[in-house]
Amino acid sequence: METGVIASSGGPADVDVVVVGLGVGGAETANRLAAAGLSVVGIERDLVGGECPYWGCVPSKIMIRAANALAEARRVDHLAGRARVEPDWSVVAKRIREEATAGWTDDAAVERFTSAGGRFVRGSGRLVGPGLVRVGDRTFRARVGVVLGTGTTPAVPPVPGLAGTPYWTNREAMELAELPGSVVILGGGAIGAEVAQVLARFGVRVAMVEAGERVLAREEPESSERVAAALRADGVAVHTGARAERVGHDDSGFTVHLADGDRLRGERLLVATGRRAVLDTLGLETVGLDPTQRFVTTDDRMRAGDGIWAVGDLTGHGAFTHVAMYQAGIAIDDILRRAGAVDGTAGDGCRADYRALPRVTFTDPEVGAVGLTEQQAREQGCNVRIGFTPLSESSRGWIHQVGDEGFLKLVADADRGVLVGATSVGPAGGEVLSALAVAVHAEVPVSTLAGMIYAYPTFHRAIETAVRELLP
Repeated sequence: METGVIASSGGPADVDVVVVGLGVGGAETANRLAAAGLSVVGIERDLVGGECPYWGCVPSKIMIRAANALAEARRVDHLAGRARVEPDWSVVAKRIREEATAGWTDDAAVERFTSAGGRFVRGSGRLVGPGLVRVGDRTFRARVGVVLGTGTTPAVPPVPGLAGTPYWTNREAMELAELPGSVVILGGGAIGAEVAQVLARFGVRVAMVEAGERVLAREEPESSERVAAALRADGVAVHTGARAERVGHDDSGFTVHLADGDRLRGERLLVATGRRAVLDTLGLETVGLDPTQRFVTTDDRMRAGDGIWAVGDLTGHGAFTHVAMYQAGIAIDDILRRAGAVDGTAGDGCRADYRALPRVTFTDPEVGAVGLTEQQAREQGCNVRIGFTPLSESSRGWIHQVGDEGFLKLVADADRGVLVGATSVGPAGGEVLSALAVAVHAEVPVSTLAGMIYAYPTFHRAIETAVRELLP
């Protein structure tokens, strides 16, 4: 399928920019460059918009919102009387199918791009030389350059017996029309933890297998402990330090054999063990890039080479929509300058800075984090000072009472007197994080944070208590 492309014969069709992969970052780049007046060809083999709107951020948060509503209703007995809760997954499935994903079609997204002046091609794009991209039997020559935004795909571990079985990835989990009675989840990262809690709150029997010593291994140990406790409270059987040795499958479901001899049974099996970039099909070798690397390496202007930019998950800075959008903005600025569409005398443009990269795991409680963890800060040689306060000891936490589990943890470089990292765990952990992200990004002095006025009674007021522990 081609939209907005005039058929031609002979040599390559000349355009300004070719964007290979229209996930979040690629679509943003293509749309804005087209709107700026450049001739842009966007190539996507799947759905324009990528994982986030169809199988990631948006549908998963709809699921989480529904599951959290169930949990909050069950807390009425502790706060305000009595409530009867009857989960109905069909309401969630219908909202995802009809309101969020339009039945997993991208007509609206394609229309936005072509309405901006872009030329859309459905297919798999491949570099075949500097500035040259082939898709199907057509070749395009990019006068300004090529943008790669092909994202990542689920990383499936080589567990004996797993290949060839009807296991789920995040895609099947987001497309659920009916719930199974039981699920085994391989992986205790953000996706595994979020889906586990949702399914458990809807009455599914869930077991989680994490090979590492704790869930959410990339976050603070205190975050892992809090989330594991919350999952167990919802009925999830959490197995950490557990390695799946073999998987069996028959008509009744899956059996996961653990290295310690334990066996877990589930009607379904969800593989949530991370994601990987697929680079060996992009033709990187034709432009002097290494197709065997894990990710496409870019500089702080998102340049991967001369006339080549990369944005989104395949750059290795985290599978986050906000990172892809951030990188797209930087690439767009650089491309417009190269194309002469921006006054090059007005500074030298935007540059990527990941020191204050925020991330949120939308479990209940939410885990918001920015910058370095305590361990990472120590490994980088910082003179670390920690500020910590339980959320339940704040006035808002006490008022909240049921479901107030959480904490604020601040990681400071004592020599410079600034935050280099922070974690906010609680009912609004991701929202409280915003103030901490500003503090880390702008290197706001701890003394300034200590002298601020914090609204009472709010969850974010706990920041003030944690900051006090950082003062000399």
